[in-house]
Amino acid sequence: MAKLEGAVVVVTGAGRGIGSAIAEEMSAGGASVVVNYAKSAGPAEEVVARLRDTGGRAIAVQADVSDATQAARLIEATIAEYDHIDVLVNNAGITIDRTLKNLGVEDWNTVVQTNLSGYFYTLKAALPHFLGQKSGKVIMVSSFVGKMGNFGQANYAAAKGGIIALVKTAAIELARSNITVNAVCPGFTETEMYTQVPDHVKEQIVKRIPLGRVGTSQEVARAVRYLIVDGDYITGSSLDINGGIYM
Repeated sequence: MAKLEGAVVVVTGAGRGIGSAIAEEMSAGGASVVVNYAKSAGPAEEVVARLRDTGGRAIAVQADVSDATQAARLIEATIAEYDHIDVLVNNAGITIDRTLKNLGVEDWNTVVQTNLSGYFYTLKAALPHFLGQKSGKVIMVSSFVGKMGNFGQANYAAAKGGIIALVKTAAIELARSNITVNAVCPGFTETEMYTQVPDHVKEQIVKRIPLGRVGTSQEVARAVRYLIVDGDYITGSSLDINGGIYM
C-alpha cells in the first residue's frame, strides 16, 4: 500500500482505548475511517468529531460484531459511504474474568463470540470486496494472553489464541489475492480498563515487565500503521508489543 492517504479503514471497537488510538493514527495518515461501536454512541461520535476537526474523513457506525448480520451491516455501511474498503482492523473485545471453577457457559460464549467469532464475521463480510480488488490489509488485535495464558482468563485467552490461529490460516489462503493478514499482541496497556486496576496490583504488574512500564494505546496504533504501510511482505505474523513480559 505504501501509504494511508486515501485508504478506507474500518476499525471495530473504536470508541475508546486502543481502538480510538488506531482510528486517530489512521486518520493522521490520511485515511478515511469507519469508527465502529457496539453500544456507546457518545464516545464513538467524539472520536469522529476529533478526526473531522483535524481535517479527516470519518463516520461512526453502530454494529455489534458478535452478531454476523450486524457485522455484515458494518461492511455494507462502509461500502455505501466510501465505495470500497482497503483495511480491516479487528479490535472489538470484552472481558468477563472468572477462574474456571466459577466461569459459566454464558461467560465463555459471550467473550468468545465477541473476541473471536466477531473477527471472523467482519472478515467474512469484507472478503468479497478484498478479493474483487485483489488487495487488502487485515490486522487483528490479539493479546499476549493468547500466547501465555493468564489466571482467571480462560475465555479471553482462548479467544485471543484463536485469533492468532485464524490469522495464520487466513494469511495462507488469501496471499494469492495480495491480501495480508497479521495480528498485533499488546501487553498491559494504559487504557480505561487498566486505570481501574488497584494501585497495588499495578505495582505487581509493572514488576513483571522487563521494560518497567505498561504500554500506551498509541504504541499499539503505530504498530498497526507499520503493518499497513510497510508490511507488504509480512503476513501470518503476530507482532508483540508487550515490554518483554512474554517472549
